[in-house]
Amino acid sequence: MNHLDPAAERDAEPAETGRLREALAAAAYDVTPSRVPLAAVERRGRMIRRRRRTTVLGAGCAVLLAPLAFVTLHGPDDGGRVTHPAATVSASPTPSVSPTVSAPTPRIVDPGERVTAAPGFVLWLTEEGKHWTTPDVPEGQFRSVVDGNIDRTRPGVSLQTDAMSDGVVLASGVYYGGEGTPSAVEVASKDGPVRGKLLELPGRPGWGVWYAVAHSGVETPVTVRDTEGRVYATFP
Repeated sequence: MNHLDPAAERDAEPAETGRLREALAAAAYDVTPSRVPLAAVERRGRMIRRRRRTTVLGAGCAVLLAPLAFVTLHGPDDGGRVTHPAATVSASPTPSVSPTVSAPTPRIVDPGERVTAAPGFVLWLTEEGKHWTTPDVPEGQFRSVVDGNIDRTRPGVSLQTDAMSDGVVLASGVYYGGEGTPSAVEVASKDGPVRGKLLELPGRPGWGVWYAVAHSGVETPVTVRDTEGRVYATFP
């Protein structure tokens, strides 16, 4: 009876397995490995490095620019510093310029030009003086500025009153001799001050006529002021 060594029995392999191993080995020798794409690998590596450098530079710029958004204030002794965010300066609109309102001046009328101050009350000026009519005196009245009754070299104002049937009082007069340009007239009344109007001939003759309509008794004083608000002349 023949006895087999157990170790030899374990090392033995089927014949088919051996033939398969030999066939695989032969096939492996016939395979030619492909070339490694070194150029593509290098390009890929350079691209990755550039991206990393760009990211690092961007972060560095952000760090450098961040302090510029702050302003450092130093105290008189430079002992301490206080940092505040920089203020944003916005452009302010240019303020509009309001037009200057000039003071009124006398109305310039031609010699003989009629001015209706109220129904039935008409005024006109000539080189000789003031003319006017009222419902009670339709033929007209006259006050001269050349007969010597007034001194036109000194400031002065005259006053005439005419009462209407409905209680309205027409006050008028001549002003003359003041400095500056006449602008406004005011006469006192029982209801308070009443503003009037001024008439003059062309060429600044140095005199003019004022008139006002009041609904109560007229009283003094009568004050003419110039364009600067100063007293041109007053009565009494």
